[in-house]
Amino acid sequence: MKPSDIIASLGVIILLLAFLLNLYKRITAESRTYTLLNFIGAATCGFASYLIKFYPFVILESIWAGFAIVSFFKVPRGTSEKL
Repeated sequence: MKPSDIIASLGVIILLLAFLLNLYKRITAESRTYTLLNFIGAATCGFASYLIKFYPFVILESIWAGFAIVSFFKVPRGTSEKL
């Protein structure tokens, strides 16, 4: 496995973890944990795509990470989470 494959795999695992935690109601889609996992996963996948020069995915993941980080700072303080 190339380094870009390992980095992309980690990003995908993080994104899937956020999805599964939300699906099984361990965290909400509005929680900071969910948005932070989405940011880290998307940024990691975007970086891996940059390493292999697959720019359409770099754009997609950059937008995803951007929305996630904006959402992270918009979540009101004191929002309860189950994690």
